[in-house]
Amino acid sequence: MRWAVVDAAVLTRRYLAHLRHQPAELAGAVGFPILLVLMFAFLLGGMMAVPGGGDYRQALLPGLFTMTMLFGLSATMIAVVTDAQRGITDRFRSMPMAPSAVLVGRAAADMVTSAIALGVLLLVGLAVGWRSSGSPGAIVLAVGLLLLLRFALLWVGIYLGLLVRSAGAVTAVQTLEFPVGFLSGLFVAPATMPAVVSTIAEWNPLSSTAAATRVLFGNPGWGGDSWVAQHPVLMAVVWPLLIVAVFAPLSVYRYREMSR
Repeated sequence: MRWAVVDAAVLTRRYLAHLRHQPAELAGAVGFPILLVLMFAFLLGGMMAVPGGGDYRQALLPGLFTMTMLFGLSATMIAVVTDAQRGITDRFRSMPMAPSAVLVGRAAADMVTSAIALGVLLLVGLAVGWRSSGSPGAIVLAVGLLLLLRFALLWVGIYLGLLVRSAGAVTAVQTLEFPVGFLSGLFVAPATMPAVVSTIAEWNPLSSTAAATRVLFGNPGWGGDSWVAQHPVLMAVVWPLLIVAVFAPLSVYRYREMSR
């Protein structure tokens, strides 16, 4: 166990050192969500309304925070595919090190990057007029739920990165991020959608995290009559744990199978 922790820490530093020498990657992880904030806040937000009243910008920002966590999925996948294509993953497998260190190191480094990106986005939200009326404890919990979702989705990215070997598959996943994000309660109320689509949107894990953060930040939300819509904080914990329970073992299994 001690060597597994040491090896994971070494690889985490390796991934972060790579990021320090390639600052464009971090700039992209931070810059694109900022662009979305500016687009929705100043270009598209004027045509949106919050059911029951309220400032759309206040309801929007928690959704964009959640969307940023989703974008991390493809970022993790790109990193894993790149390491595999360059033969780095094969070299790691041939070294006397804990097999789990490669995956844990990747996960830890991506969580650091995501925390930085989320922190910057919170500051941008404040700059464009978003405010939180929640207690300090509630705000910390909201940020924790966002990072918990990111932790869950990075395991999806790791698994997909180990599963595929081509840049085309990464592009396909990046293309699907927007439909998955829009098929949720991130930007509009699911109640405004057709019945079947509305149900899918309410049960989308992204919707639970966005709704939970709106509650904790004290921002207006969409509400909803379904059980999942009425228990957003609980589901914002349950969904990520379920995703981790499925994709973390799959990632470990896939990594082991690559060496056979």
